[in-house]
Order: sequence, then structure tokens, then C-alpha cells
Amino acid sequence: MESLKVPDFDETTIGHETTEPSAIEMEPSSPKMPAFMTSAPGKVIVYGEHAVVYGKAAMAATISLRSYLLVTALSKSQRTITLMFPDINMEHSWNIDELPWSTFSQPSKKKHCYDLVDKLDPELVEAMQPHVSTISLKASPEDRKLHQHAASAFLYLFLSLGSRNFPGCIYTLRSTIPIGAGLGSSASISVCFSSAILLQLRTLSGPHPDQPREEAELQIERINRWAFVGEMCIHGSPSGVDNTVVTGGKAVVFKREDYSRAPTVTPLRDFPELPLLLVNTRQSRSTATEVAKVAALRKAQPAVVEPILEAIGQITESAHRLISTPGFDPKDVGSVQKLGDLMGTNHGLLAVLGVSHPKLERIREIVDIVGVGWTKLTGAGGGGSAITLLNSKTSPSTLQGLEEKLAQEGFEKYETTLGGDGVGVLWPAVHHNGSEDESGEEIDQEKFLNADGREGVEKLVGVGVGAYEERDGWKFWSSVRGLDVDSEGK
Repeated sequence: MESLKVPDFDETTIGHETTEPSAIEMEPSSPKMPAFMTSAPGKVIVYGEHAVVYGKAAMAATISLRSYLLVTALSKSQRTITLMFPDINMEHSWNIDELPWSTFSQPSKKKHCYDLVDKLDPELVEAMQPHVSTISLKASPEDRKLHQHAASAFLYLFLSLGSRNFPGCIYTLRSTIPIGAGLGSSASISVCFSSAILLQLRTLSGPHPDQPREEAELQIERINRWAFVGEMCIHGSPSGVDNTVVTGGKAVVFKREDYSRAPTVTPLRDFPELPLLLVNTRQSRSTATEVAKVAALRKAQPAVVEPILEAIGQITESAHRLISTPGFDPKDVGSVQKLGDLMGTNHGLLAVLGVSHPKLERIREIVDIVGVGWTKLTGAGGGGSAITLLNSKTSPSTLQGLEEKLAQEGFEKYETTLGGDGVGVLWPAVHHNGSEDESGEEIDQEKFLNADGREGVEKLVGVGVGAYEERDGWKFWSSVRGLDVDSEGK
């Protein structure tokens, strides 16, 4: 694996963390940045839904459905930045010189890449609003809200970290993650934005095989901090869990016993990659409604509900202990069955709390009849998605039959992998695709935009899952971290 090589920009051209914002000047001789890509996964809640609201543990893990951001530099004379998100029919451009730099660059407001931002600055949000509120005015209210949220996350990060001298660029975003299905799509795009802008600022190093673990962890934390800012722009008061697992990869156990403090998040670096079938019910649901439903039941029947919530929390702890056991083997049928049985029990308890849905139960019924794995709802319930941990002995023909049955009943299915890498970078945007051609295939904007749907995007730029596992070129800080952990025997 080769190290990521970033062109030697002049420090005053693309802001360096030791350079004061007022000193950043664009040099006429600065080289043009090559096109590059960042990518981040989606996520699912594996154990602990609803109990986590009451201080119990929950576990979240990445899935191999991902977002991809292509950054293409423009000529020095083109003073615009453009955000394109064709999967939701969004495109908008801003004149860099007309953005509210005077507000964002005030000494009391200006942020640096290493800063911790735990709340949005109302004055900065207000200054940014005229540049967001005019986006997609002719779209439906639902689409307009979606477009403006994405633009807000991008623009707040761009203005907070960049400067008036930032080069013109086109940021093209594609995602294979269903939006609004509780699968971390907003965290995924926020991580893409954060990592791309930080790479342009030359404030990230690696990833490369010889990178010390501590340095890789620092890069992950830097990306994660600014991805959380993007999540705040979209959700207001996010927990921070989604962006944390999406950035770092694998899985995390999280617990929030005191809502006046941040949750306790424990990374699970040894979480195994496991085959997963993700099924979208296409049934809309409201997280707030389902949370309120459980709260009302808990208030009415505390003696009944409290033990259920405690049991769900214990399921998470049991899964954590199982995965952390030195002898745990993800290829062992018995070990995987223990994880699956915990998933089934978790779902049963959630159903008792009233947060399942007939469509979720139908998915479970279909999977149980075929006998390919263990199924539970993921997220708030009431619709949304179900996940099935697949039995390793499931034959391709059996799985195909199951998928056809699910499709016949109107469900949307995705074969994916649980517990993969977090944020990654492809610099420059060139894929070798397992071929002997050393020059590889350049991923330009036209190819990226013309990739047809999820399959087309994965075939063109996928990080290496399933049918496209021979990909070469993507680098991951979490992989570097894992290599260091193995080499030190920790």
C-alpha cells in the first residue's frame, strides 16, 4: 500500500494550521490540485435502541453502503465553489468573494482545524443564511429542506476552515445510502465534507502503512470534530455517535447517563466484518413519535418497562463482551449464532415496547421461513429498516430467492457488510480496478455524474466490497490504526 502523497502546495496558498488567516495569500504560481475523493460509510444500530435514551448501552456499526465526494479544482480565474448532489437533484454555486468572510474571519469567530466546536455560533449561522435560503426555491418543501441542510453543513465548514483565497472547486457528492432511513446518511456526507476540506488545507497526514497509531487517531479525531459541526447544521443537537462511528469505522458502544454531558463512546477496534442484509421497509417513520411512545409506556407502566429497558442494555453489554473475548472467531458458526440470538432477543423486546411495525414483522417472517439468519429492526422502529445477520452457510441461490421474495412484497434490499472501514481518501482520483495498467482509470466529473444509481457508483468508485473487491487506491486511517494495533499485540 502506497502512502498518500499530497502535492507540495505553498503554505500560504492552501491554509496551514500554523498560518494566521490574515496571512493567507494566493500565489499565482501555485500548482493546481489534482482531483481527489473522500468517502465515508453509513451506519446501523446493532443493539440497544430506545434503552439508550434511558442511560443504557447501545452499539452502532458501519455498513459498506457509502457516500463519495469528488473534489475537482477549477482554474485560478474561476472564483466559485459548486456543490452538486445529483442523487437528490441538488446543485448550487457560490461566488467565493461574495461569501460572508468578514463575519467568519473575525478574531473571536475564526476557527482552526484543531478546535473543538460543540455548538453553532448564532451570528455565523445568521450571516450564512442569505447564501442558503435561496437554494431550490422551486423544489417541494421536503426537498428544499433537504437541499438547504446539505448546503448548510458544507458552507459552514467551508467558511469556518477556509478563507477568501481558497481555490475555486466543484464538490460532487454521490451516495449509496438511503436517505432518511436511520442509516447515518447525514453523518456520512458530513464526514466527506470535513475530510475533503481538511485535506485541501493540508492539515491531515497519511494514511500510510508506517503512520504511527497515535497520529492516525489524531487525524480521525480532527475529521470527526468537524463532521460533528456538519451534523449540528443538519440536526441541531445530534448525539455525536453517528459521526464518530462513521469517521472511525468498525463499531462503537455508547452510553449517555447524564444528558448535560457528552455520551461515553467506546470504539470497538476488533469488531469483525460480518455479512448483513439490510432491508428498507419504505415505511416512513418518526423517531420523535417512537421515542414518545416508549416514554408514555414507561410512565404508565414503569414496573414493566424498566426491566425491559435494562434487559436491552444488557444485550448490548453481552454482545460487547462476546466480541471482545480473545477467542471470538467471526468465522465460527456458533459465535455468529450467539450474536444473532442476541439480535433476535433485542427485537422481541423492542416489539414488546410497541416500536415494531407490521412490515418489519413481515420481513422477519420471510427471513425466518428461509432460515438464512437473524433479523431485527434498526433505529427507532415504526418502519424504517431491518437488518439480518446472515448465516455463513447461506447459499447464493437461497439468498437470491429470499431477495426476490422481499422485492415482490415491495421491500428494498441491500447486501452489505457490517463493521468495515471508516473515512477514506482516493488521492488522486485514479482507480486501478485490479488491472495491470499502471496508469489506472481517472475518475473525472463526467464519469462520476453519469454513474447509474447505486450499482453504477460502486462499480466506478466503490472502496472494495462484494463484486468490486479488487479495488486499489483507497486509503483508510482506521486501517492504519488497525495495522498498528495488530503489530503491537494490543
